[in-house]
Amino acid sequence: MAEKTTKTVLVTGFAPFGKETVNPSYEAVKLLPDKILDAVIVKAEIPVVFRKSGQILEALVDAERPDLVVLVGQAGGRASMEVERIAINCEDCPPDFPDNEGNAPADAPIVPDGPAAYFSTLPIKAMVQRMQQNNIPAQISNSAGTYVCNDLMYHLLHLLHTRYPAVSGGFIHVPYATLQRHTALPSMPLEEIARGLQCAIEAALLTP
Repeated sequence: MAEKTTKTVLVTGFAPFGKETVNPSYEAVKLLPDKILDAVIVKAEIPVVFRKSGQILEALVDAERPDLVVLVGQAGGRASMEVERIAINCEDCPPDFPDNEGNAPADAPIVPDGPAAYFSTLPIKAMVQRMQQNNIPAQISNSAGTYVCNDLMYHLLHLLHTRYPAVSGGFIHVPYATLQRHTALPSMPLEEIARGLQCAIEAALLTP
């Protein structure tokens, strides 16, 4: 088999959830170019469903064999692009806010007997710095929560740790998009969110 020379970046966003009709994470992912710094960008939408989201992501990683995986999710109320540092081995969901299939796990492990947490293997500081240098509000976050975003990030990092140790991966939370009209909460234009994601991916590709 010929050696792979072109890098592949798998970038995922979530489907709408709750009362929202759009999810800025996937809408911004769709706006990304098909190539960034000569790396092929593979885009995919992931359901907001505990466990199932991780299974779908695993199938995507198996099929695409990416060099980098960047997961993207909405964090309504946050005012900037937030690159997550850590995912914890915990599913905990308010009973009045289940996932899109009605699941509301409480204090449940994502992977029984798995590590308590995994750190992102992406260059999170370089990603934040490149976004800031391009006038995109960005910072590091030290909590991805305990909803499906954290669930998916933990699934990814467990998969990479156990089966694909040469692949880097992590998660970026994005604010509401302006088009969602949450006027009392921070938001960003969808195009700006996409530009921030592109900057973050560039940093991940450029950092040894």
